[in-house]
Amino acid sequence: MKRYLLLVACAALCAPLPLLAQKAKIYPAPSEIVAAAKAEAWVPIKSSDLMIMDLAPDSKGNPRRVVIQLMPAPFSQGWVGNIRKLAATKFWDGTSINRVQDNYVVQWGDASEKKALPEGLAVVSEEDYVFPEALTRPHSLDPIFVPPNNIIRWTSFHQGFPVAGVATPDTASNWPIHCYGMVGVGRNLSPDTGSGAELYTVIGHAPRHLDRNIALVGRVIEGIEHMSSLPRGTGALGFYEKEEDRVPILSIRLGNEVLDAPAFEYLDTESDSFAAYADARAKRRDPFFNVPAGGADICNIPVPVRRKAK
Repeated sequence: MKRYLLLVACAALCAPLPLLAQKAKIYPAPSEIVAAAKAEAWVPIKSSDLMIMDLAPDSKGNPRRVVIQLMPAPFSQGWVGNIRKLAATKFWDGTSINRVQDNYVVQWGDASEKKALPEGLAVVSEEDYVFPEALTRPHSLDPIFVPPNNIIRWTSFHQGFPVAGVATPDTASNWPIHCYGMVGVGRNLSPDTGSGAELYTVIGHAPRHLDRNIALVGRVIEGIEHMSSLPRGTGALGFYEKEEDRVPILSIRLGNEVLDAPAFEYLDTESDSFAAYADARAKRRDPFFNVPAGGADICNIPVPVRRKAK
């Protein structure tokens, strides 16, 4: 009997390594899923939906360009329309980055607050922070059922942007959410909603308490490092106290007005490739990870964006 047990043990321990490896399923990393996504899983971003911000060169003379993708309908279109007018009239040329608050936001606009705004800007209602209808929820992340009023809350994606929503038996609404790199509209106290002339981008942990309180109008898809690496402001809320500390903005233009504007595409958030990518981000099982988390905050599932050959 002992000899038989020893033979069984040896058979298990001495099995060829390839045979043992076959028993362990190999899960691809999120980056591998993205790299393997077929061409039809990628959606081109229109150049007219890009906003190109050129900052003054850094201390070593290196150019600094930030590329923003504007928010798609049905969200924030009143403010997005204003932003298109502001860019068309070159409003931001000669303005500056005026605020850098650690783990929060970078804000830019006219520090003097005296520069004339172009005519015809819309005054947008606070009601437009939210789209008052239900959108389809492809690949929704862990919808939450809240009794006893039959309320459902969820997070999901709409045309590549992170959104949240809530529904009751009688009403439904959706809104974009504050993840890293999202771009919003600075404003004064309610009922002011901002014109779009003052903008900010998130450079820290997602400030979700701002959702439905400030308009989100886009996201930085390239060059966020030129924002997040700036010296922090020493004034209240991270504002720069001296004019010489502000970072000059050379120009801001829509992408279709910039000759050398690169082309971009994002991984379709309704595709099977994105579903696999989101699952892999939420349940990391590739070789580095010992314990899958089993879930992830939506802001920890950034939508892949890449340059596209023209």
